[in-house]
Amino acid sequence: MRRLSLISLAALALSALPALAQDRPQVARSAIGQTELTAITGGRVLTGTSVIENGTVVIQNGRVVSVGTGPAPSGARVIDARGKVVTPGFVAVDSGLGLSEISSVGGSEDQSNGANTISASFDVSYGLDPWSITLPVARLGGITRAIVVPNHPGGSGGHEHQDDSDFAGAGAGGYQTPGLFAGTASVIHLAAGTDILVQPRVAMVAPFGEAGAGVAGGARGATFTLFKETLAEVRLYARNKAAYDRAALRDLSISRADLEALIPVANGTLPLIVTVHRAADIQQVLRLGREEGVKLILDGAEEGWLVADQIASANVPVLLNPISNLPSNLEMRAARMENAAALNAAGVVIAIKGNEGSVHRAREARYNAGNAVSHGLPFEAAIAALTVNPARIFGMGGQFGELRAGAAADVVVWDGDPLEPLSSVTAEFINGQEQALTSRQILLRDRYRNGGRPDGGMPLAYGQ
Repeated sequence: MRRLSLISLAALALSALPALAQDRPQVARSAIGQTELTAITGGRVLTGTSVIENGTVVIQNGRVVSVGTGPAPSGARVIDARGKVVTPGFVAVDSGLGLSEISSVGGSEDQSNGANTISASFDVSYGLDPWSITLPVARLGGITRAIVVPNHPGGSGGHEHQDDSDFAGAGAGGYQTPGLFAGTASVIHLAAGTDILVQPRVAMVAPFGEAGAGVAGGARGATFTLFKETLAEVRLYARNKAAYDRAALRDLSISRADLEALIPVANGTLPLIVTVHRAADIQQVLRLGREEGVKLILDGAEEGWLVADQIASANVPVLLNPISNLPSNLEMRAARMENAAALNAAGVVIAIKGNEGSVHRAREARYNAGNAVSHGLPFEAAIAALTVNPARIFGMGGQFGELRAGAAADVVVWDGDPLEPLSSVTAEFINGQEQALTSRQILLRDRYRNGGRPDGGMPLAYGQ
């Protein structure tokens, strides 16, 4: 057998892509019309806030019409969910879906920006790719929406396992490269089509702890000083825009675009996602929020269980990966798999993340939720952490993430417990449109499972 070089193998893989490109429109066309009245009957319905046995979910015009018990409405298309579980679509948080295709290929990575004059003003919504091959894979894991976030240059997508030293370094003109702020997050849906943006600029992102110290000059205290001074400049600018336009205002350390982007953070209307891990850093971030009137969302918080009561008292939600239980650095010495359960018990609103930046492994959020349940998190709380909680955290409660009249018809039917790895999606709707349960990987599998030809032989291009 002739051996193939890595370059030859890469060429073979790429040669398959044009043949599969024709499948993209087919996936989009599989969506049924939103005007069709559809009833999903007989399943165990997890609404996100309650459980309905033998329930009926009725959807039409992209919305949930009703959730309850009883027969399907007359004239409705009926999907029999007896013996199955019906849930709202899951929401991926702290995600790079639609922004990052292959992290090692720069041209396919739109999640981070290194310009020192565009940091807080970096808006990821302009880099979204509705045809990303990562979206169908995530849909197969029951994910129907995502909170996509910017990532600091050097860190891995979604801030998972990043090397905090990569945040350090000062640029020319007094700017930090990168700046303290990574940019703004957006909400997307994962329906096949051409427009996946739901809402841009739903939160600002900033690193604290070791990562923030690297940006500010090496010490944690400098991070807080830099943050306070930045907000002071933003407030000065907001009060004196006319003077700024006349060059009659003192020099400011960040660009006008970043100043404008930070005004809603400074006035408390735009939440700030703070990447922080250590309990002591969490305490200081909560103090900063009180002093500056900033609306906070904690991201990571591996040692959050140590200060769970303080987080709850501050009414600050947490985005977490419940399987982070190893002290990979000194910021996570007390990481444990009971973190999610402890935070939930204290009254903290939590949302559960996927793995490795929630891009290629976004679907694993449900596995993480299952692990959290095995370590004390109530099952209903785990479902909420994948559905209704993310929507509420980002100011979109009632719009998606739960099965209730008027909410977006993001509905998933499972053949078993959705937190069990072996359970699969049997039907999925996003905005009332039924989605094809396929992906590029499945199409490749089916194409070559029998050699690509009815007689089982390899195509001529692969037969030598």
